[in-house]
Amino acid sequence: MSRSTSPFIVQVDNVWKVYQTGSVKVEALRGINMGVKKGEMVAVMGPSGCGKTTLLNCVSGLDDLSKGKVTIEGVDLATMSDDQKSEFRAKRMGFIFQAYNLIPVLTAQENIELPLLLAGVPESEAHAAALDALKMVGLTEWRSHKPMELSGGQQQRVTIARALVNKPAIVWADEPTGNLDSENSQEIIKLLRSLNQQYSLTVVLVSHDSAIAQQTDRIVQMRNGQIEREVKPVIAAS
Repeated sequence: MSRSTSPFIVQVDNVWKVYQTGSVKVEALRGINMGVKKGEMVAVMGPSGCGKTTLLNCVSGLDDLSKGKVTIEGVDLATMSDDQKSEFRAKRMGFIFQAYNLIPVLTAQENIELPLLLAGVPESEAHAAALDALKMVGLTEWRSHKPMELSGGQQQRVTIARALVNKPAIVWADEPTGNLDSENSQEIIKLLRSLNQQYSLTVVLVSHDSAIAQQTDRIVQMRNGQIEREVKPVIAAS
């Protein structure tokens, strides 16, 4: 796997993503260039259909590129096999989605342990790591509760704990507050910001909510598959 000397933990060079169905061709991403530094919290914003989620999927290796290059931690994703990409994501990345994707029959702690157990981590280690992650998100006392016994905000905290349990280098968050009311949304973004600052956690999040984006280090605004501009938030997060 080739290595890069880029100062960025994430480097995106001239990335295109083209979907073709029959004679219809859709250019979802058109020549994206961007970098994310270690410990930075970046928000990607833009109107519906502008390519925000496609960018997240392509840069994290969940989707293949049509053209261009993505380098993460000095590794060109194109040099990896599908199995290597899966292993890299499991060990070095965390994912938070709008839908919590928690397994209903498992407790909060068991949901957090599951990805570690699937990766072959011994049960005792997975148990300890899950408890640490629950403590980070303030849910230790709720560890034995199943998802339906938790509020939406608590379920998203479990999702965040699950994303952090493998101590990832970077967390990708796609509309992490999309299913929450404004009060819970603010709690979740403050939690993410706190974890970002406390652990130098690199976070890239997609959001349509400007109040959420304003609490990050940098806002990348997209339109029609391209980066329109990058701005610093008006209100710096404390």
